[in-house]
Amino acid sequence: MIVVSDLVGTLTTGSPTLGLVSWARHNQSALRANFFLARLLPRYFLARIGLIDMRKFGEWSMIASLPLIKNATEEMVREMALWSVDKVMWPKRRPDVLGRLARHKEQGADLYIASSALEPAVAALGERIGAAAIGSPIEIIDGRLRFVPKMIEGSRKGEEVFKRLKVDRVSAAYGDTWADIPILERADHPVAVYPDARLRAAAVEHGWEILENTTAG
Repeated sequence: MIVVSDLVGTLTTGSPTLGLVSWARHNQSALRANFFLARLLPRYFLARIGLIDMRKFGEWSMIASLPLIKNATEEMVREMALWSVDKVMWPKRRPDVLGRLARHKEQGADLYIASSALEPAVAALGERIGAAAIGSPIEIIDGRLRFVPKMIEGSRKGEEVFKRLKVDRVSAAYGDTWADIPILERADHPVAVYPDARLRAAAVEHGWEILENTTAG
């Protein structure tokens, strides 16, 4: 039994990108981190009012945040990932959804977290719940971080999930946005978690379960 869950918006309302920024502010340069946030905020507000796509904003911010970490090492990336979970993602976790995954785990399921976020950050949260990570791999070149070969963006996430798992379907899947639809469509039990408008419409059309009123804890 294989169960796949999205990360941001599904398991947590915390942002791995803001976790990286937080680490950079406290461990490298507060000036660089604050300048990045100043660039980020106008785009964020445009995304909040619907003038730009929130998913695209998230992808842009993730790519733009990588240069904040200077002279990167494997140990530094690991430290940043754990910081991101401890300080940002875990405090804003969704207990209801995590409880679902825990029950799947008790029933013998293999859990996977699938996200466009940096794979080290996805893996760090996965360690908390006994899940493997399917994220955007990164490499270090001359102390700089970059995606390999590029970030797993949008609906490409579904392609990457089934490619890595080498299966055609999964037992259950959890997601919160339209980008998760390709995975939910190939799940025996698809669950739309606090869905955006496009995912909600798809869930209603297909009769998928909709899980709402989850709270951060």
